[in-house]
This record gives sequence, structure tokens and C-alpha cells, in this order.
Amino acid sequence: MPKLILCRHGQSVWNAENLFTGWADVDLSEQGRTEAITSGKKIKDQGIAIDVVFTSLLQRAIKTTYHLLDESHQLFIPIVKTWRLNERHYGGLQGLNKDKAREKFGEEQVHTWRRSYDVAPPNQSEQQRNDYLNDRKYEHLDRRVMPESESLKDTLVRVIPYWNDQISQQLLDGKTVLVSAHGNSLRALIKYIEDVSDEDIVGYEIKTGAPLIYELTDDLKVIDKYYL
Repeated sequence: MPKLILCRHGQSVWNAENLFTGWADVDLSEQGRTEAITSGKKIKDQGIAIDVVFTSLLQRAIKTTYHLLDESHQLFIPIVKTWRLNERHYGGLQGLNKDKAREKFGEEQVHTWRRSYDVAPPNQSEQQRNDYLNDRKYEHLDRRVMPESESLKDTLVRVIPYWNDQISQQLLDGKTVLVSAHGNSLRALIKYIEDVSDEDIVGYEIKTGAPLIYELTDDLKVIDKYYL
């Protein structure tokens, strides 16, 4: 029977510094590396044989993936990288300290940007947008597709077609699939897989660096889920 493993990357250096990260390509912190290594050991201890991995284009997710596979002795597994699993784009908030953002925009406004389902933060600056458009990671993207800011709803709109076209097809073949990604791209998947309401998904928390296992039926209905 198919098995889906969702793993949010370990703590990043900007997580540790309380900064809005989004598409900023920052590294794992030392704690984040430890979280990923520990999770890889848990996968090994449980004897979970992974068939294919999907991850984002951001190094904190990619490095988490490698730690998971290294520690579970599965570095040979195919890894597919896609921008569609990137973290939610935080627009003009990226790089700002969250406390200073609250001082600047107000507690209520920042809370709305962070926790509402369909309200996006302010757009990134023209310089920030040009930096992303000139990044080799995204040279294959049509400029009209590159987001300037995203709500959770916007993130779901770009993630779910990839789930339907790519990830779910591997599961329908009975494979064990690891999706190593980010808090909001994984929340978008969870909302879709579990049919979580718009209101409930905004408060849904996903542990960093901790594999969340879904046992699925052959037609991808959820039988059970649990953290390792």
C-alpha cells in the first residue's frame, strides 16, 4: 500500500533569527541539521524504504532531504526538485524581523498576513523581484508565473497541480514517497489530502525536521497518520 512521508525542513538560520524567510535561500541552522539527522535515523530504525523524493529548490529543504537519506542509507533514491514546493512567498516581508514588522505594521495586520488563508503580504520591491528573476534557479520560469507575494491559498494553487500530476501518480503506483519541503507548501498539501477547512488550516502547525507519515489506501484515502 502507498505511504506518504511529509517532512518540514529543519530549523533554518533565519528561523533562529525570527526573520520572515519565504523564498530567501538560507541555510539550515545547527539545530536544523541535528533535527534532519535525527529524523533520518528514525526512518532507518523504522525500516522505511523510500522510492522517490520530491523537494523544493531551496537549500534548507534540499539539505534536509540529503540528511534524511544519508542517515537512512538511501542516498541512491531519485530526488525531484521543483519550485512548486517552495515555501510561501512572503513578498515585501522577506528578510524582516517579525517583531520589528509588528512594530511597523501593527500586531493585527502582521497576524492577518501570517495566519489568514487568503490575504497576501505586500508585494516585494522591484529590486527583490529582479534578484529572483535573475536567479539561475528560476531561469526556466515564465516571469508571469513568478509570484510577488502569496497567501496560503495562492501557495495551494501552485502546489496542488503538482500533487495531481506528479506526486500522486507515484503513490498510485504503490510507492513510498517523501516530500521534503516547507511549512506552508506542506500545509497546502495537508489541506488538500485531508480536506481541512479554510479556517482550520491556518492554525495547523507542522513540526520542523519531523517526518509525518500517512498510510494510504490504493486510491489515496488516509487510513492513518503519525509522526515518527
